[in-house]
Amino acid sequence: MCIAHIADYRTLPGPGMLHGVTVLRQPKSPELRQLYWRDEILQLLFWIEGEGLGSQIDADVVDRFLGPDSEIALLHLDRLVREGYLVSPSPGRFALAERGRLEGSRLFDEEFAALTTPSHGECGAECWCRQAPEEARSCAAQRA
Repeated sequence: MCIAHIADYRTLPGPGMLHGVTVLRQPKSPELRQLYWRDEILQLLFWIEGEGLGSQIDADVVDRFLGPDSEIALLHLDRLVREGYLVSPSPGRFALAERGRLEGSRLFDEEFAALTTPSHGECGAECWCRQAPEEARSCAAQRA
């Protein structure tokens, strides 16, 4: 890790949190904070949908998953509706728009790419699944 980035990390000791968990703080500039919260919210909604936990979120869901940062995240939901990433089917409820689903999928794939590639020995070194998550899913489906 670059020494310049060490100051951007902190440990969360709060109640309900795992003691000693290190997380990246949100960026200081308003522009980067908007990108940070867009990515966090889209990944959260994409994951919730993928796990079959629902297709909409509200303040309670955001609070359950984002804990102490939920109040900050809630400030960004209306902006994400205006930008076309989310829709608001009813007051205080939010769901992924198609643009948000595509972006959430891409972000989720990037975040977990190392965990979704085949393990050693599942296919040859020349297989495309070693290059892209989409290829890994296709390769796994063909072997099933």
